[in-house]
Amino acid sequence: MRALPVRRIATTVLSATLLLGAAAPAIAAESGSSQGSTRQAAGEPVPDVEKLLAQVNTLGDVGGVLTPVTDLLTAVLKAEKGQLPEADATKLTASAKEAITEATGTAPQTPALPQKPAAPETSTVPQTPALPQAPSDTDKAAPDPKADALKALQTTVDALLKAATGGDAAKAAGAVPPVLTGLVNVLAATLVGGGLPAPDLAGLPALPKEPAAS
Repeated sequence: MRALPVRRIATTVLSATLLLGAAAPAIAAESGSSQGSTRQAAGEPVPDVEKLLAQVNTLGDVGGVLTPVTDLLTAVLKAEKGQLPEADATKLTASAKEAITEATGTAPQTPALPQKPAAPETSTVPQTPALPQAPSDTDKAAPDPKADALKALQTTVDALLKAATGGDAAKAAGAVPPVLTGLVNVLAATLVGGGLPAPDLAGLPALPKEPAAS
């Protein structure tokens, strides 16, 4: 192979260097703009992020309850005469109860009302203590349908465990529907009182309104 003349090689290298030098500022600017946009996007959360995260967490809590409870129901329904080995029943029930407990712990609590600071004492004369007053309607805790539904679901799961290990197929079959109803109640209470967006599916009936505090 015949070697290229040195002059031609030098000319080619010089031309390539000039082209790269001319394009370098544009490439650097584009790269810097892209990196800046990435940093800006990563540093700025979406609007109403706290509200949206709360809604996502609410749905996550419900999903965490549904899976272990439906696993327990499926195992009972597929078992012969609805009876499970005690070890299996205990394991499945423990998972369901743990999920219910976790969802109950993350349920929003009603904040306590702020108390007014006591007036400074201006006299050394002993004051007659005031009689205790009955709590007003504003002092009562607001109802929490989700917490009530989770508590009721816990009771039905306990009953299902007893029926699925008691040797009576009829009792096992009878213990399944209350658990299903309990799951539906948890879903309904979450949709009504969980601050989630209203469904917009055409033809879907409106959800019931959350009961007002009595």
